[in-house]
Amino acid sequence: MNLFRKKNIHQILKQVAEGEADGHGSLKKHLGVRDLTAFGIAAIIGAGIFSTIGQAAADGGPGVIFLFIFTAIACGFAAFCYAEFSSMVPVSGSAYTYSYVAFGELFAWIIGWALIMEYAIGNIVVAISWSGYFSSLLEHIHLPFGGFENGIHLPEWSGIDYFSARRAFEAANVAGADAALKSTEGYLAWIGAPVIGGLRIIFDIPALVINVLITWLVYRGIKETRNASNIMVGIKLVVVVMVIVCGFFYVDTANWSPFMPEGISGVLAGVSAVFFAYIGFDAISTTAEECHNPQRDLPRGMMYSIIICTVLYILIALVLTGMVNYKQLAVDDPLAYVFSTAGLHWISGIIAISAVVAMASVMLVFQLGQPRIWMSMSRDGLLPKAFASVHPKFGTPDFSTIVTGLLVGIPLFFIDMDTVVDLCSIGTLFAFILVCGGVLMLHNHPDLPRKFRVPYFNGQIIIPATYVIVCAYLGMNQQQWLHDHVNPLANVDAIPMFIFFIVYAVMAYFSAKNRLSLIPVLGILTCLYLMAQIHVHNWLGFTIWLIIGLIIYFAYGYKHSKLNKVNN
Repeated sequence: MNLFRKKNIHQILKQVAEGEADGHGSLKKHLGVRDLTAFGIAAIIGAGIFSTIGQAAADGGPGVIFLFIFTAIACGFAAFCYAEFSSMVPVSGSAYTYSYVAFGELFAWIIGWALIMEYAIGNIVVAISWSGYFSSLLEHIHLPFGGFENGIHLPEWSGIDYFSARRAFEAANVAGADAALKSTEGYLAWIGAPVIGGLRIIFDIPALVINVLITWLVYRGIKETRNASNIMVGIKLVVVVMVIVCGFFYVDTANWSPFMPEGISGVLAGVSAVFFAYIGFDAISTTAEECHNPQRDLPRGMMYSIIICTVLYILIALVLTGMVNYKQLAVDDPLAYVFSTAGLHWISGIIAISAVVAMASVMLVFQLGQPRIWMSMSRDGLLPKAFASVHPKFGTPDFSTIVTGLLVGIPLFFIDMDTVVDLCSIGTLFAFILVCGGVLMLHNHPDLPRKFRVPYFNGQIIIPATYVIVCAYLGMNQQQWLHDHVNPLANVDAIPMFIFFIVYAVMAYFSAKNRLSLIPVLGILTCLYLMAQIHVHNWLGFTIWLIIGLIIYFAYGYKHSKLNKVNN
């Protein structure tokens, strides 16, 4: 059994051509660097800037900008590696295809399975967030007829999942429970829900509707998706710039002191929220077969989108923490909140509209990426042939797109947002780490053709030296921290950070021995460090997810793999 059989680049390009010839059809090429940059911005600017940035700022104060910068650097390292791969293997599949070339089939399957966490599972989060903003927007629409003088109010049971409502009802009926629990959305949804055959009808209708609409748009074609994305990106960029400019005149610099009131630990508390704000830039690599010139345009599109969004995030964070005290920002809609406190309610209305547009554009890009991953896996035989089918008229992976819509839509009936945010982040970081590692592996094959290379800086001294300095400092000055956060025998929650230091030591050794390229190594370490900030329970959940994927691989994928047939 050869679990690490690899595909070479010529095999992949030939297989794409064969797939087109045997009836699957080819994807239509409509994308240039401007469109790819817009897709990247569409994916990045969403829940992060309109929602999670508030909690991150409340945890870390104005110093949260350092977390945005650090996260952008980590994503930038990964983006360099994505760029090199995409210029070398210009096909759909993203990190899955890249891992197939660098590590072999087993790792390719693992990363393809992990990417479902980012795209499909991540879109569940976005759909729920979109529903919340949309419902809030309706409440601010006052019509002089139809009983909507005080806004359009959707019933509570139509904006929450079944199990969240049930838990809220049970919590409110526990002996001695706070009476305020009986006014929560979940409790009101449970008692007010219609009952059919003894079953309470509770599900998030707006989330389901937007999922169906986005799935339909992605199914219709890449050109239509591109046009919709460009329009939505234009709208939200205008709004974000307006927020920055208008908010600047209401900034009180006294709110920036102290700059990091909770220290570095407070800043790092927002890791999951801030990293989630960057998820999605890599999704544009799944559109390689729909680009006019993927080797040139994909690297540029990824880099441009990260740079633009990082600048906007930093400016927004400074404006938010300058307009009000950071402690006031632990709200679901921080942008609208700070302008309401300043008496600028008209801006709050505009922000609510743009948030709905922004969330929809994020869903659009994620829903675009997942079917193309499945299409690539199906071409390799790891999934049934239907996943590789391309619609003869629209030129999109039709079956995969429909399955993606179902994978996002069905869990909306029973899953809540908090359950999947951290899982989405950990799956994405895992993909980034493997892509960075893949570039290190391929540096042993300098003869392979590629139009973009990660700039080479020798990590032989820097990585080992930083490891020694960090360990020496912690050993002499932070013994208690080491005991609490790195010793898994004393604290099971220390397992992620323990793994980080083990990997750091391994990378320091091989950097000294083999003169590894600095940027991919830093990409691995920074992404793994961000992973280590996520609670160990989510590592366990991710591990269970991978085990389920491995069961499917050994039950179907290994036997039906085209490499298996070639070897036989």
